[in-house]
Amino acid sequence: MPAFILPAPDRVFATWSRLVQLPTFWGDFWITFSRVLAGFGLSAVVGALLGLLMGVSTKAAEFFEPLIVIINTVSSTIWAIFALIWFGLSEATTIFVVFMTAMPLILTNVWEGTRQVNPDLVELARSFRMTRGQVLRKIYLPMILPQFFTGARLAFGFGARVVLVAETLGASSGIGYRLRQAADLVQTDQVFAWTLTLVALMLVLEYGLLKPMETWLFSWRKAVKN
Repeated sequence: MPAFILPAPDRVFATWSRLVQLPTFWGDFWITFSRVLAGFGLSAVVGALLGLLMGVSTKAAEFFEPLIVIINTVSSTIWAIFALIWFGLSEATTIFVVFMTAMPLILTNVWEGTRQVNPDLVELARSFRMTRGQVLRKIYLPMILPQFFTGARLAFGFGARVVLVAETLGASSGIGYRLRQAADLVQTDQVFAWTLTLVALMLVLEYGLLKPMETWLFSWRKAVKN
């Protein structure tokens, strides 16, 4: 098979080794990473707050649920096109696409967590004159955190993937932009090398940050079981 269609692994690794020595490689790497973090951070805050609001307010749930269904039916490519029209070639374009893709995942999981809270337990807490803050911290938070973290991990993974779509369509820097450049020039080895970079980044984040953080946050579960 021709190398421009499917390059050999050693050629891809050689290309990747050459790319990592270039200052522009690390510049594009950190640009993409910062966009994912910005979009994810925004989606985590908004998704958690809206999910909690929907869990404690029936009216809020009735209002926002149809909107979330609509948002989920729109693909990341369509959001990227809308973002290009609204924001042009800017940082806001990629961050917006990550946000619109990741936020519903976190919102839905947090909402589900609040729905698992026993209403009788909340009423009992109020009968003991616990403040709203205490009810939230001692009753809702333990139920929400596991669901939030599950949604956050999914959202981060989706965000890392859709940022490539946004960068391919509407950015002049980042891994997605370099992928488009390499594809336009039929530099398939570079396409694979940049893809390998993204995979490596996701593995490091998953097993070096997210999984250890989850283990640390929920270590109390094992203690309770024992």
